[in-house]
Amino acid sequence: MDLSESFWDSRYQNQDTDWDLGEVSLPIKTYFDQLKDTSLKILIPGAGNSYEAEYLFLNGFKNVCIADLSKTALDNFKNRVPSFPSENLRHTNVFDMNETFDIIIEQTFFCALNPNLREAYAKKMHSLLNPNGKLVGLLFDKPLFTERPPFGGSKAAYITYFKPYFELDIFETSYNSVASREDSELFIKFLKK
Repeated sequence: MDLSESFWDSRYQNQDTDWDLGEVSLPIKTYFDQLKDTSLKILIPGAGNSYEAEYLFLNGFKNVCIADLSKTALDNFKNRVPSFPSENLRHTNVFDMNETFDIIIEQTFFCALNPNLREAYAKKMHSLLNPNGKLVGLLFDKPLFTERPPFGGSKAAYITYFKPYFELDIFETSYNSVASREDSELFIKFLKK
């Protein structure tokens, strides 16, 4: 299964991004709207077109960093939000990053990874968080594809990956998902152990 940089870049070049909502996801927006400290350092890995980063930035959060393998996705974002700091756009594999953040936002990155990387993902997110850091966002709670992304999963399976590294503060069916994802997303807020 090819999930290389060229695979993802061609998906964005061909606008083959059916996972892209075209706007900030409502459950994540609801979480953002209760954040008061605009100095928080926030990472959105596998950010794609990152409407979440745009929303945060336009609401005064200046320490938002987005990372993606696709240069095209990052260029799309920069064209849409030209005032976003270029140094906060990271054309990199998130697994190669070493800096730390207060919050990491999970929005379709986990489901895009080869499932054999899920344990490594949990460990890496833990290492990228500051003490008291949080992993917040959405995970699919249904079987999806097995031969290509998005890869689905279940709450029971996810617990095995995350419990060694995080306190599972909120881990429940999202009550305000978009209609196409209703009853198939888990909202998570995991606290770094």
